[in-house]
Amino acid sequence: MKDSFLGKRIRGGGYALKGAWLLVRNEPSIQVQFAISIVVTVAGFYFDITRNEWMFQCIAVGMVMSAEGLNTAIEAIADFVHPDFHQKIGHIKDVAAGAVCIAAFIAIIIGCIIYIPYLQAL
Repeated sequence: MKDSFLGKRIRGGGYALKGAWLLVRNEPSIQVQFAISIVVTVAGFYFDITRNEWMFQCIAVGMVMSAEGLNTAIEAIADFVHPDFHQKIGHIKDVAAGAVCIAAFIAIIIGCIIYIPYLQAL
């Protein structure tokens, strides 16, 4: 079972969960995103948002947190490959951070589209 297809998938899932836990436990940027995800989840229940709004909100949260995780991995690899400052490594890190910025900006737009009408109705 250990080396079977299913066994490998289960083991891979364990590694993925370990990586997600390490991100939430050790990375301040992910901790901020995680806190924001809790706030918008509570807001979703408070305002009783629609099923479609939940889907868009979950996609937005997942997109930002995934981008943040990939950015963290890219930065760790870049630092491992070239620990000293290097202009190209700096460029790579900036581009990875830019991807997170784009994802976060789109998530903010989605949040505004979802929540502004509910806030106006108060």
